[in-house]
Amino acid sequence: MAHMFIFGLGYSAKVIKSSLERIGWSVSATGREGDFAFADTRAVQTALERASHVLSSVPPAEEVDPVLETYGDALGKRWLGYLSSSGVYGDTGGAWVDESAPTGTGRRTARAEADARWLDLGARVFRLPGIYGPGRSALERVRSGRARRIDLPGQVFSRVHVEDIARGVIAALEAPNGAYNLADDLPASQNDVVEEACRLLGVEAPPLLSLEAADLSPTARGFYAENRRVANGKARRLLGWRPRYPTYREGLRALARRSWPAAQ
Repeated sequence: MAHMFIFGLGYSAKVIKSSLERIGWSVSATGREGDFAFADTRAVQTALERASHVLSSVPPAEEVDPVLETYGDALGKRWLGYLSSSGVYGDTGGAWVDESAPTGTGRRTARAEADARWLDLGARVFRLPGIYGPGRSALERVRSGRARRIDLPGQVFSRVHVEDIARGVIAALEAPNGAYNLADDLPASQNDVVEEACRLLGVEAPPLLSLEAADLSPTARGFYAENRRVANGKARRLLGWRPRYPTYREGLRALARRSWPAAQ
């Protein structure tokens, strides 16, 4: 039986695990909801010996990749996957980027270095934009009063539904190694997404604020510091991947129906 070992059973990895198990895979993982503690090196290395495939969703910590630093020598010549970020491309002023674009010029230098190291090992590296899905979308932010509309004309972002990430990883199980952007087909401003969530919930959109007046966290301000559109053509060509939710509209509509059947 094919066995996937996942480092870091976080939000996206849990959906990947469930998707693999539905098609008959055995999956084990590190993490609070996983099978092993990351620091239990004996148990992890024993599990790695049984694994036919290894996927890491662990981001850099203190400028290094914990998985590569601790277990890099045990990864071997098996299928490897890594959940990276489209943040490795940095700010492009709203221009499109594909996998041939330079990396390491933005604020996520440690992520770019980890991305490059996994590529050197022959991994399938999945570069992900803003991730949303059940329990983590503009719908929750609107309902909780945390949604913001920021007055930044021309600012756009790409995003991807978490279920489409899982579909992309599964599509890459038999695909060549290399980098793959998994992003939907319609980069859009955060304002557009918030306004659509408000429409679905039948509430007024929050006021338009300047970046300074929005009182954002440093992480959120960093999000607005970059502006790019992420192209998904390579994943379409080589993986045969097609997003089930090609834009935020389909994604939010499906989430609203799942959580709030009365939403229109």
